[in-house]
Amino acid sequence: MMRSAQGPIDDPALVQFVRFLEGEKNASQHTVENYLMDLRQFVEVTWGRDARPPFPWNQVDRIAVRRFLAVVQKRGASPATARRKVSSLRSFFRYLLREEMVSANPVSGILLPKRERRLPSVFSVEEVGRLLAAPMLETPGASSRQDPFAECARRRDAAILEIIYSAGLRLSELTGLRVEELDLLSGVLRVRGKGKKERLCPLGRPALRALQAYLEARDRWLSARGLPLRGAPLFLNKNGGALTPRSVERMMKKYLLAAGLDPSKSPHALRHSFATHLLDAGADLRSVQELLGHASLSTTQIYTHVSIDRLREVYEKAHPRARL
Repeated sequence: MMRSAQGPIDDPALVQFVRFLEGEKNASQHTVENYLMDLRQFVEVTWGRDARPPFPWNQVDRIAVRRFLAVVQKRGASPATARRKVSSLRSFFRYLLREEMVSANPVSGILLPKRERRLPSVFSVEEVGRLLAAPMLETPGASSRQDPFAECARRRDAAILEIIYSAGLRLSELTGLRVEELDLLSGVLRVRGKGKKERLCPLGRPALRALQAYLEARDRWLSARGLPLRGAPLFLNKNGGALTPRSVERMMKKYLLAAGLDPSKSPHALRHSFATHLLDAGADLRSVQELLGHASLSTTQIYTHVSIDRLREVYEKAHPRARL
């Protein structure tokens, strides 16, 4: 029996599919969990909550897939979520077909909901500056002054915000960083992105200064607690463990409020801003694609729409005949 974060995996077909994802596809744990979540939801909709494995995958037809899609949409899933769930099913049945566990792929030919073309939320350059300055402008309270980790946390938060914007990191990439993946001399990070693909991300001087200050505070704190400096995650929580993505989201919300910015924006808005500001300044699309770690150029192209919208806004404000 295999286990996932969502519980044991008893169905033989699912067990084999997970091994395929991890072994042949080199998929991350996060990706595997998303596949399992979607497939378990399909099982629940198709055979009921009380269904027990092994499941009759060879009996699934297009009607069952369409019913599942209708239920997902009725429950309020966005088009992007519905597309992902159908894509999970398609990949799973493609694997079963390859292994001759089914005679046909029932998801083949199923029309997907239209993709939403929502523009990413971005900060202006001035707003980014206010946000990145917020951690070191914060005045520590009495409880913080008595907390030996407080100064380390401020330096850590400043470094985190600088790095996300400087390198355009995803949240999972940031929290997975280790000290040995950082080259301060060259100013480069080695980042493991989606599909465990590695890329090198250059860092700007403010990010490098913030990182150096944090590392010094981090090493002092670890030494004071008698904890080893080597082998620890780059970004620590107050217990010496790895900082979680959720913790970074809470941290950023605090500094958004302190900077007078929209607290609903996520750390991903800094990644969006990284890409948009590069394109606004004349960077070519291929380079931005490499820096972001996008597998497809079409994913990166959405940022050109943001830049064009900004150009249109500037044009309409500045050109004397733009609104005649």
